[in-house]
Amino acid sequence: MRFKKIALSTFSAMTLIFMASCSNDDGSIAPPDPDPENPDETVTETDSKTYELGSVANPDISGTAKFVTFSNDSTVIELELDNTPDGGMHPAHIHFNTAAEGGDIALDLESVDGDTGESSTHVTELNDGTAITYQELLQYDGYINVHLSADDLGTLVAQGDIGQNELIGTSKEYELDSKAVEDIEGTAIFYERKNGEALAVLMLENTPDGGMHPAHIHANTAAEGGDILFTFNSVDGTTGMSKTNVAALDDETAFGYADVMEVDGYINVHLSADDLGTLVAQGDVGQNELTGESEAYALGSVSDPAISGSAEFAERVNGETLVTIELEGTTAGNSHPSHIHMGPVANAPGAIIVSLGEVDGETGTLAKNVTALNAEDGTPNAGEAIDYAAITAIDGYINVHLSAADLATLIAQGNVGANAAEEDAE
Repeated sequence: MRFKKIALSTFSAMTLIFMASCSNDDGSIAPPDPDPENPDETVTETDSKTYELGSVANPDISGTAKFVTFSNDSTVIELELDNTPDGGMHPAHIHFNTAAEGGDIALDLESVDGDTGESSTHVTELNDGTAITYQELLQYDGYINVHLSADDLGTLVAQGDIGQNELIGTSKEYELDSKAVEDIEGTAIFYERKNGEALAVLMLENTPDGGMHPAHIHANTAAEGGDILFTFNSVDGTTGMSKTNVAALDDETAFGYADVMEVDGYINVHLSADDLGTLVAQGDVGQNELTGESEAYALGSVSDPAISGSAEFAERVNGETLVTIELEGTTAGNSHPSHIHMGPVANAPGAIIVSLGEVDGETGTLAKNVTALNAEDGTPNAGEAIDYAAITAIDGYINVHLSAADLATLIAQGNVGANAAEEDAE
């Protein structure tokens, strides 16, 4: 999938990162001046940690922030950026929180010299006078910003999370499929932080410049629908991107990277704050993710030769099944009830064992999450749970009816599960 150029250049250096592990590198950074009371003391580097500083305004400028501790327990932060313009001076700071959240300045760093791309700061305390050690910096809830100039602090040339906000190299990507506009689609990628939280990056292609698209994780599957669980920062239509720190649900329940992997939810990206009813992209996440395993079945014409299509059974991570029906030739304004019946088409009519819902005549589609057989009295094995393996082996067939008022007239029909397999074998 090809994304907007701006979104890629910003994202590639900033978020697809794995921070360098602690290492000894004696002599790479000049130690602080000796203690005046002990001028003969030999000060050596004892440990270091390097964090990536990704590109922001200029895709060519990126680099690192190296935190170094010495044998006298002093700390130096050295910034090194590539491709800074000669003559420039770039203010730099450690800020509170993650870069996705933003926060006030916690510590002023020496400005990066554009001629060398470097700066070095001896650190003993934060701006408010709070003492801070090397080990405390490695656990700090913060990020670094490097700005274009003292007169233009709003333009960032490099940025990176540090301390407990470090991205540890574990990530999970989910597809966001197009909805109202065919060309708008993308991904949601969750990156695990050192502290167990997550950085969520939504990236959509072909969003219109200037638009802002609210996005949320909702409860249940997209086929079922559900209330909002988590609110992302809105997707910027100009870049197609949104970045959000994931630490708690909207009701303040803790919600980190591991929770995202297990959530019973889906993502909606909406057209605008004024039109939440129009979706531009959508995708199941967590336990509802599709595994890629699926079975497709033909649905042939019955009363109207112009109407036919297919049904697909797709497996979810949690073993449930997404049933999707797609028909051609249906008419806008109509709704067509559909069911899985017991037995093969040749032995119809059979009892209804799974109610699938109504096919929308305008789109010819239906999406239904299936977890159990119908619970009505008289239904064989009423209410019994059914997983993907069972439903793809079911002794059944699908009927799509003309309307709720005329169930006797069928517009499409086809064997599924074991009966479709037998049909194919013949």
